[in-house]
Amino acid sequence: MELDYTEIGRRIARRRKELGRRQVEVCEQAGINDKYLSCIERATSIPSLEVVMKLAMALDTTPDEFLTGTARNPGNEWRNIAELMRGMSPNQLQLAKSFLTWLLEQKL
Repeated sequence: MELDYTEIGRRIARRRKELGRRQVEVCEQAGINDKYLSCIERATSIPSLEVVMKLAMALDTTPDEFLTGTARNPGNEWRNIAELMRGMSPNQLQLAKSFLTWLLEQKL
């Protein structure tokens, strides 16, 4: 599965604008640099899974909305998962990313 980072950036920007939020506000909530968010929205930087999760939390949506264009789980379960990931080491995040990628490929 190939990710279209240009489209991901557009989805993030669209969601931010829907909420009437400025980049700097979203960055403060997500704990990232505002220049980085600008680069993500323009697809000149590729966000990590952790950053996608942080942006989803800051923009009150699910990572699915950014990655696939649809928010599948409107409940708060994704927030619980994001909180679990927040405390992970880089190696654990890489493993989680690999698992999530594999899981998306499964026909369950």
